[in-house]
Amino acid sequence: MKTNELRKLTTEELTKKVHENKEELFNLRMQKATGMLEKPSRIHELRKEVARINTILNERREG
Repeated sequence: MKTNELRKLTTEELTKKVHENKEELFNLRMQKATGMLEKPSRIHELRKEVARINTILNERREG
């Protein structure tokens, strides 16, 4: 998801999305450990998205 799309979501939706992404990251790490991971770049994408969402959440808390 792009940053502009993320900014349009509510704080609750962003929090839910972070939780979902972290669950998916966990599952992908398990697949990587067992050698079953098909798309390694997805881990990188998810980590970046979690960082973007956390940045937006922190901006909302400060201002």
